[in-house]
Amino acid sequence: MAFDVGTPINTALLLFIIYSVQKIVFPSTSPPKEIPNEFRSGYSWLPKSHQPTVLFKTYTPKTLEPFHGKDNGRILLAINGIVFDVTAGRSFYGPNGMYGNFAGRDASRGMAKQSFDIEMLTPIDQPIDKLADLQQDEIENMKGWVEHFSNKYIICGKLVDNDAA
Repeated sequence: MAFDVGTPINTALLLFIIYSVQKIVFPSTSPPKEIPNEFRSGYSWLPKSHQPTVLFKTYTPKTLEPFHGKDNGRILLAINGIVFDVTAGRSFYGPNGMYGNFAGRDASRGMAKQSFDIEMLTPIDQPIDKLADLQQDEIENMKGWVEHFSNKYIICGKLVDNDAA
């Protein structure tokens, strides 16, 4: 079976194949008019700035308190001695969020008891709540919250007493 270039259909197919192979081997590389800086603008985009680096630190109740999310700052909260950066959940943990009273605080007792009342928070000038009076199911509930937060948010530190830092 021979390929006859003399027929018009074969000539058209041969030219199409040559053109397609040329486009694959030598693609056009025209630079974009501007570098996209958000994901909607292009496939390969660069953010306007690098995300802030999060370092693992030791926090006390007093040093954790400024991270309450007011003025669009970072939002941290602690559960069972583990400090989480929950800034990504600003709508929940921010100043106007449903769990906003936990921002910048130790939320262990509140998470264990499923209570978001302000009474669940230990004052920041007192020692960390040892949670000795919790029932076993409340402790399990708190551990469930720790697991949930560990899978969803960045662990950025540990919480120690004010005099331990």
